Amino acid sequence: MSKHNETGALGETLAAEILAGKGYQVHFRNWRSGKKEVDLIASFDNQWIFVEVKTRQGTAFGFPEDFVDARKKAHLRSAAEAFLWDHTQFPTLRYDIISIILNPVTGAYEWTHFEDAFY
Repeated sequence: MSKHNETGALGETLAAEILAGKGYQVHFRNWRSGKKEVDLIASFDNQWIFVEVKTRQGTAFGFPEDFVDARKKAHLRSAAEAFLWDHTQFPTLRYDIISIILNPVTGAYEWTHFEDAFY
């Protein structure tokens, strides 16, 4: 696995743990609809939560959440729409972003959870 894929997988694992620690139930990781993927799908407070996880090893090129652009948001919305056809148990949904900055030397990390990050 390439270094950036390892970083992304670690970020998704950390994000799932963060959500679980906040009382969310994580149902799916890397759920796919065609070529579109949702990093994490969780539920909380009778809502489906579609989570985009962005992980970086520093902020030299910007904060991780800055890389969730309009194209990525459209892909996430499209995948969520496909998911909802088969998973109707919750009446509402929301899109969140979890931003993780790793320190590759110490293994420490900082995270920010942007709830209801976009529509």
